[in-house]
Amino acid sequence: MVTINANAKINLTLDILGKRTDGYHEVSMVMQSINLFDTLTFTKLDAEEGIILHGDVKGVAKPEDNLIYKAAKLFLDTYKINSGVEINLIKRIPVAAGLAGGSTDAAAVFRGLNELFEMNLGINALCKMAEQLGSDISFCLMGGTMLATGRGEILQEISAMPKTNIVLVKPKVDVSTAWVYKNYHKVQDSVIHPDNKAMRKSLIKKDLQGICKALGNVLEYVTIPEYPEIAKIKQKLSDYGAMAAMMSGSGPTVFAIVEDSQKAKDIVSKIQLDFDADVFAVETAEKNF
Repeated sequence: MVTINANAKINLTLDILGKRTDGYHEVSMVMQSINLFDTLTFTKLDAEEGIILHGDVKGVAKPEDNLIYKAAKLFLDTYKINSGVEINLIKRIPVAAGLAGGSTDAAAVFRGLNELFEMNLGINALCKMAEQLGSDISFCLMGGTMLATGRGEILQEISAMPKTNIVLVKPKVDVSTAWVYKNYHKVQDSVIHPDNKAMRKSLIKKDLQGICKALGNVLEYVTIPEYPEIAKIKQKLSDYGAMAAMMSGSGPTVFAIVEDSQKAKDIVSKIQLDFDADVFAVETAEKNF
């Protein structure tokens, strides 16, 4: 039996550079893992038992449609492993939230089965599989602080973000990532693009004020007009003393950088009274490999 914790992520920056010939968008973004996590436990089964998935998999009609199941099948098929596997999921990361909840679970499957079947595969082999399933999975395998380019799968390790207190607020709306990217062209001429060079310089200096100033996400220009509650949450977080607040990914989750853990707890208490939302006090997390 093997147990893996699957960390969520936030985007310190998210920029879109253009549309690719394969239909994806060319992105450049600084991604950061946080210690809000799902837990997956893996147990070997006889081959004829196949892949059995237990746990909270909301929004998926059939287990075979879940990224967890797809990742397990891909791993077993790729390495011709004649075994079944039972996967138990404890879900804590909200779904459709801009926090890579599905991608990080898939990454945990690759890590967990690598350990369960004693394959000793390196990170490059795992990332090669990850690219077949989703753009964020490679980052979720690596964790820490990374610059992601291409469609999100090309990773460059950069200076780690200093350990930082984060407040997450996920309103009770689900945002389709596909819808957000599909509608980006409507706003692309009016967006302010984030400065990834400034972000990287601030990360090197461990300058939290500089990191806050360099935050930026072009997808806010698509998501916020459709879900104005996101803007209200950002404003409230600032009113309550957060250093900075921004939407993560395609939304709707907003994260706030907070100076210390007590301030984070205070903000959580206040925000919970203002909005019908899932609210968490978390911290940045280090890389997995």
